[in-house]
Amino acid sequence: MTGPTVLKIGGALVSRPEAVDALWRAVAQIRASRPVLLVHGGGPRATELARKLGHEPRIVEGRRVTGDLDLQIVKWTMRGELNADLVAASRTHGVDAVGISGADGSTIQVEKRPAWDVDGERVDFGWVGDIQQVDTRLLHHLLEGSFVPVVAPLGVDGAGRIYNVNADTVSCAIAVAVRAHEYLLVTESGGVRRNAEDAESHLSSISRAEYERGLSEGWIGDGMIVKLKVAFDAITRGIPQVYVTSPEGLLDRSLGTRVVA
Repeated sequence: MTGPTVLKIGGALVSRPEAVDALWRAVAQIRASRPVLLVHGGGPRATELARKLGHEPRIVEGRRVTGDLDLQIVKWTMRGELNADLVAASRTHGVDAVGISGADGSTIQVEKRPAWDVDGERVDFGWVGDIQQVDTRLLHHLLEGSFVPVVAPLGVDGAGRIYNVNADTVSCAIAVAVRAHEYLLVTESGGVRRNAEDAESHLSSISRAEYERGLSEGWIGDGMIVKLKVAFDAITRGIPQVYVTSPEGLLDRSLGTRVVA
C-alpha cells in the first residue's frame, strides 16, 4: 500500500461547515492517488461546552488540564459530536469515512502524564496521556478497505482507562507509525506568518533555525508552537513532506508553509 496522507484538522476549523466541506473536497481528490487518514482536534468545542456547564477549563502550555468533568466533556465533544459530524459530512463528496478514537483497537496506547514544573508550579494534568505506542492494525485494516479513518484524540492505558491526548501529538505519532508519504497540519492561519494580522508575511517554508528565531522574537506562539514542534519531529522521524496549511491549501500546497529541516 502506498504511504498515506495523514491530515490533522484543528478544532476551530471542525466547527466551520465551509472548512469541513473544503476538507472533504480535497480528501476526495487526494485519495484517488493514495490513502488518507484524518485526525481531528476539538478544543474550542470542549471549552464552549465546559463553560455552558459552568466550568472554566485550564490550559497550560497549550495542553488542557483534564479533570474528571473535563474528560467527560472531551468524550462528549471529540469522540461524540465532532467525530460523528465529520464522518457524516464526508458523504457529500462520496468519501467513505469511519469514526474511531485512539482507544478503539488500542490504537493509541498511553500512560498518565507525570506532573510538570511550570513557572514554579507543579502541574498535575489529570487525565492526560503520553503516547507509549501506536498499534496500526485497525488503521491499516480500514485503509486497505478504502475507508478514511477519522480519529478522535483519545488514548487508553493497560488498565483500560481513557485519557485525553493532544491531537497534534496523536496525528504525528500516527503519521510516523503508518509511514506517511506526507503529513499536513490544517489550521485556521493556513500557514506560518511573521505577523498574524498580515497575510503578506506568510512564509512559503520554515526551517528549524527560523522557528527558533520566531520563538525568540515572539511571532511564533500559542498553538503554533506545538504544531511546529510535532512538524519538526515528523521530519526527524522520516516523513518526507510536512506542511502547515489551510483546507484550500490541501490541493494547492503553495498556499501553505512547508516545514523543512
